[in-house]
Formats: sequence, C-alpha cells, structure tokens
Amino acid sequence: MKSRFLIVSLIFLTCLANNSFGQEPVVITDTLEVKDSTNKTFINDDILYDASDSMHFDIVNKKVFLYGDAFIKYENTEIKADFIEIDWTKNQIFAKGRIDSSRKMSGYPHFKEGTKTFKAKEMTYNYKSKKGIIKELVTKEGEAFIHGKKVKKSRSEVMYLKKGEYTTCNAEKPHFSIRANRIKVIPGKKIVSGPAYLTVFNVPTPLFLPFGFFPNTSKESSGILIPSYGESANLGFFLKDGGYYFVLNKQMDLSVKGDIYTKGSWATRSLLRYKKRYKYNGNLNLSYGRMINSEKDLPNYSLKKDFFIKWTHKQDPKANPSLLFSANVNAGSSTYHKNNSYNANDYLSNTFTSSISLNKKWEGTPFNLSTTLNHNQNTNTKIVNLTLPAVTFSMNRIFPFKRKKVGKTNWYDKIGVSYSMNTKNEISITDSLLFKSDALSKYRNGMKHSIPISTSVKLLKYFTFSPRFNLTERWYLTQIEKSWDGSSIVTDTLHKFTRAHDYSMSASLNTKLYGIAQFKKGKIAAFRHVLTPNISFSYRPDFSKENFGYYKTVQSDTLGNTQTYSVMQNGIYGSPGSSKSGNINFSLGNLIDMKVRSKKDTTETLKKVTLLQSMGISSSYNIFADSLNLSTINLNARTKLLGLLDVTFSSRYDPYIINSSGKRMNQFEIKNGRLARFTNANAALGLNISESFFNQKTEDEKEQEKKEDDFYKIPWNLNMNYTIAYNKNNQASSEVTPTQSLNFSGNIKITPKWKIGFRSGYDFKEKELTYSSVDVYRDLHCWELLFHWIPIGFHKSYTLTIRVKASVLKDLKLEKKKDWIDMNY
Repeated sequence: MKSRFLIVSLIFLTCLANNSFGQEPVVITDTLEVKDSTNKTFINDDILYDASDSMHFDIVNKKVFLYGDAFIKYENTEIKADFIEIDWTKNQIFAKGRIDSSRKMSGYPHFKEGTKTFKAKEMTYNYKSKKGIIKELVTKEGEAFIHGKKVKKSRSEVMYLKKGEYTTCNAEKPHFSIRANRIKVIPGKKIVSGPAYLTVFNVPTPLFLPFGFFPNTSKESSGILIPSYGESANLGFFLKDGGYYFVLNKQMDLSVKGDIYTKGSWATRSLLRYKKRYKYNGNLNLSYGRMINSEKDLPNYSLKKDFFIKWTHKQDPKANPSLLFSANVNAGSSTYHKNNSYNANDYLSNTFTSSISLNKKWEGTPFNLSTTLNHNQNTNTKIVNLTLPAVTFSMNRIFPFKRKKVGKTNWYDKIGVSYSMNTKNEISITDSLLFKSDALSKYRNGMKHSIPISTSVKLLKYFTFSPRFNLTERWYLTQIEKSWDGSSIVTDTLHKFTRAHDYSMSASLNTKLYGIAQFKKGKIAAFRHVLTPNISFSYRPDFSKENFGYYKTVQSDTLGNTQTYSVMQNGIYGSPGSSKSGNINFSLGNLIDMKVRSKKDTTETLKKVTLLQSMGISSSYNIFADSLNLSTINLNARTKLLGLLDVTFSSRYDPYIINSSGKRMNQFEIKNGRLARFTNANAALGLNISESFFNQKTEDEKEQEKKEDDFYKIPWNLNMNYTIAYNKNNQASSEVTPTQSLNFSGNIKITPKWKIGFRSGYDFKEKELTYSSVDVYRDLHCWELLFHWIPIGFHKSYTLTIRVKASVLKDLKLEKKKDWIDMNY
C-alpha cells in the first residue's frame, strides 16, 4: 500500500471527524486499493465502523479511537464493544468494555466471524493474520460454554485457552464446570484438555480426569458408550448400558448396549435406526436377557430367559402415494416386560400386537390391494394369534348406470356396486407350541368374495329409502366329514376344494324429526330435540337344505338320532346360514341441545350447549323364527357434563322369561309385571380437567386476577376413568355382582421449578390400589433432579437422579436407587 494514499485518507477522515463530537454518529466506509492479490497487505473489502459517543483520529500514530457502542465490520467479521482502537500500522484492533459508576463492567467486546461468536473482557485482534489474544473469553460450542482467562486465537479459528473451563451452564458464573489449566478448542471437531477436575459452585471436587476429550461436531460419529456401575443385592456388582455406537452411513446408525452382573446375569440390546429424507424412516430394536437369581443348588434359584423384537417403519405418503408400506412389530416372550422393563405402560400392558402392511392403489381406477401380516399375543393366557397373511382386493363403489350427461337424475343412476375379495391364513396357539413341527397343520385359511349392490332414494321428500343386496361366496381347500362308529361321532378332514355361496337382502327407511322451543326472554334462547327413527328389514334364505350340499346329517347316538352339521364348520369365514331369517330392525335416536344468551354480550351472541349427545334404543323381530322372535332390547346414551365429564351408558334387556336353570322360555316378561328383564349394563365416567378450564373468564375477571394470587393459574391436570359393569345374563338369581375399575393420573407444577406427577388405580375386587407411581421433578437450571417412586406392587422401587440437562454430559449424574429386582427376586 502506498503511504501517500494512506496519509491522504487519514487527513480526509480527520476533516470529517472535526464535527463528529457530540453529534449524530458517522458511518465511514474506507476502501483501500491493492494492485495484485498475491501481494496483498490489507483486507480486500470495505471497512464499516461507527460509535454512538465519539470518534478520535490520531494521524501521527495512524490510529482511530471509537467510544460508546462502537463497532467495526469488514468481510465476515464484526466486533462490538464500548471502546475500540484501530491501529493501521500494526493491522490490529483492540476492544474492551468499561467499568460504570457501580463498578460493574459493561459493553463487553463481542466478536463474530462467520457463524462463530464469543464474548470477552478485552481482546486484541490482527485483522490481517486473523490471530488474536483474548482475555476472559466466553464462547459457545454446541451445547457447551467455554470460559478462558487468557486465549490465543489462531488463523484457523483454533483457540488455546489458559485456565479454561468447560460447562453446559449458561450463567455468567457457571454453577459447575470442568476446569483445566490448558484447553484446546478445534471448532466443529473436538475440545481437548490436560488434567481436569470438576467444580460445583466454584468448589473443587475429588472428581479428577487425567485428560479431557469432548466431541465438538454436529455430525454423528462412532464411539464407545460408557456404562454406569453399581451393585444389586441379588445380582451382584454390575455395569449397565455400556457398548458401542456405530455411524454406518448418513442414513443409518446402530447402537449396541449390554448389562453384565458378577453373579452371572446379563442382557444385550441393539437399536438400528434408519432414515431417508422424504422417503421413509424406522428403527429395529432387538433385546435379550438372561437373569439368574440366587445360587444354583438353593431352593429359590431361578433362571429367566427373555427376548423382545420391536420394529417400526413409516413411509412418507408423498414418496409414492400409490404404494405404501408400514410396519409396527412388537413380539417376544410373555414375561419380557415383567422381568426387564422399567416402562410403566409396557409393564401394565398384557397384549403384544404387530402389523406389517403393504397397500397398493391403481390411480384412475377403483381398485385397491392390501396385504397385511398380523400378530396378537396375550401375556396372561400365553395365546398367540398369527395371520400370515391377510390379503384384500377391493373395488370402490361404482355407479354403472349413471349417465355422463348433466341433467335430472333417475332412480337407477344411484345404484352402486362394489366388490371385495378377502383371503387369510391364521393360527391360534400357545406360545410354547408355536415353533413345533406340527404347528403348520393347525393353520386355517380360506377366501371370501362379496358383491354388495345398493342405492338410496328420497321418498315423500323427508324419508330416505335404502335397499341393498349382498352376494357372498366362500372358498376353502378342506371340508369335514362326520360318521358314526357305533359309539361316538368321528370327524375327518378332507383335503378338497369346497365352495359355497349365499345371499341376503335388506331395506331401510329413516328420517329426522325436529322439536324446537324458543324463548324471547331469559338466558335460555331455545331448546332443540332431534329424533332419528329407523326401520329396516333383512332377509336371508335357509341354506341348510339338501340341494345346496352345504350341510349333512350324521347319527349322534345309539338311539338313531341324527344331527345336522356344516361341511365348512371349521371354515375361517364360517358357512352359509342354517336357517331362514327375516328380521325387522327398529331403532330410535335422540339428541338434545340448547342455545343460551350471554348477559354481558350486547350483540346477543348465542352459544350452543349440548345436553344429550345421543340416546338410542334398538331391537329386532325375526318373522320366520318359530319361537323367541323378539331380540334383546338395547339402550345406550352418551353426554358430557359441565364440559369436562364424559358419561357413557349401555344396557340390555330381555323380553322373555327364564326358568330356574336360566333357560329362555317363549313367554314374555310382561307376565311377571314388567316389560323386560335386565341382563347387563355398562357405565363409564371420564374426567379430563386442567387449570385452563377455570381460566375461561371475562376481561374484567382477568383484570381482577392480575391483582390477586389465583391457584388456578398454576399449570395442572387431572385424568380419571371409572367403569362399572353389571352382568346377569340368564341367571335366575336376582343377585348381580358389579365389575369395577378406577384409574387416575395427573400432575401439578407447583412452582416454575417444581413439578409433581402421579398415577394409580383401585382394584375393587381385591380392595387395594393397583400399579401406582409418583414422579417429582426439580429444575436446577443447568441440572435437574428426578425422583421416581413405585410404592407398591411387583415393581416396587425408587430412583433418585441428579444429572446435567445437556445431552453432551448426560453421563455426569448422581443416582441412588432401590431396584424392584432386589425386592422381588
């Protein structure tokens, strides 16, 4: 750079500065030319700097002094501070804060280079070499904050700290830190240190590290998973959750963890995660546990082996709308969750369900194909139900007689036809026999075709008439044949193709009736009652006649009596009906609501309030039955009280009397002075309430609350579910024993830092509480305290944990626990 050009520039700046004191801040752009980029001695960009107080130019020493909210900006670098000094000779910038009248430092230098930022007490920076010396540095690296008494910054952004601290606490004076005399920060890669120790509230602790290594990258990397350690009274000393984390590629990773105990127990878990953006994502979790209790020759010795497989896969619907694949697999040994899980929902669940599905749609056509593999497992009964596979091919409803021309529609335009083909192969078996060689012979399979034809027309303007015809055909690869061997009935399975068809028809008529009562005065503006009557008739012929060939007769005793049986008796889709039926079905639905006025609303806005969401009664009459023509009478109702209590009710009544043995007789209960006999009922109450329910107040009430402490401002919620069932069936006795269940849960945030949660229930039969737990949480700024307590039951235990919030230091924790394994084994 030519010195003449520099002197002229400084003189020009000095002239501008003469009027800068005590006036509006001046922004100056300084552009210095270079002849050749290879001989560049200064930055090749405009310099922008300013100060809110004043600027002073020292021409002799070639310096600029900026006072009050000063800043300088060039290229991708920006510096802000209360005071900044620019030394053109040394290509150097010096920045620092100031001490105010209260002896507090303010206007700290803030440095930004690209996306990298830090704060310091003072700094010296060479804008040519991009090196600097920083005092009392504070910078953020990922989740961590780095503090350093004295720092050297290199051109490559690597920083060397003397008397440094590593912490995840964002307080000006961190509540805890890992201190080291020397720390090296390599942005985007790692942070390393020499010997380090932990301090809490500036007090050194005995926790010492020979060296420190902290990953400092947003990219995932493979590495060792450090285990936790402890002692179990029954299982011995242990190492838990130790293993290795593998980054397989950008779309897939794998973690392998294990537990090992000194008395021989061990467990292993692997989690494979995968994700392809805009395509799919999922994870596969495999677990196995081998738990040994006591010594082999002692009477309380036990060895428990459990496994579990969990796989979830989700496809983005936009990836291929015409072909969707999904999976949700949960399968394993029946005792896995009881012996290995710490999750309450897993422990309380007594069923495992799985589903893998593939759905295909042919765009522009009404055809669809669905293939699923289903699994259901009951951990109490040990029964496993498998469907391998279930295939459905269907055609959406089409209107073959509908005219393409727009105009008046005829009745036949609304005739719709659809089709579905269902086939499946399933088995129901105990889990211990599932993998035996003869399990394959116990599978049941078949295929069913259905063609429903229906339409809907308006009659007399207010009635809807809907006739329907349904044709069904069943295909099986086997049939049964029964014979009398002189003492008993022998059943043989014949492997031969068997088909059967049946059909049924029905028609329904329904309408809606409205009753409205309006009031000109008072809070209630109107009541409305909606009645929905429905009557229908369904007919099905008798397919047990000999000419169909679906049913046969066989001798059933030594007296020569016979009985009728279906050759498709074990068919997965059943067999055609063995008797003619003609059911007249009738039902009546009710809905009641009202509209209310607001006294404080001058616009007469009406609010709709539902009093009875639904209440219905239904029954049917079979005109072809030789006795007991009338079916049971069903009553159901549903509503919501006070906007927070869900109420449902259902009950059933039998119009026929029963004898002393509980058998229905062809005589009406009206003979006993009543219309019908109660058989069963179910009722459920569901409460879901939170503080927001009590905060629905007017503006005047809200303004008054600002001046008062209001309990209902505290965040909380309460959930309760109560069910009761009465089941009398056909018992002649008048005694009815109810079955009840009660579950409740909730949480309350008593202060901004404290939160308490609970869940429990009541067993009315055993007269004791069911699974119960209490959770306490305390926010400790950069730390958190968690207390989990299960006071009763098989999983009786407690765990007290104090840990760092940030995931980068998740292993920095203090844990005290009493495990349910030690209490129950």
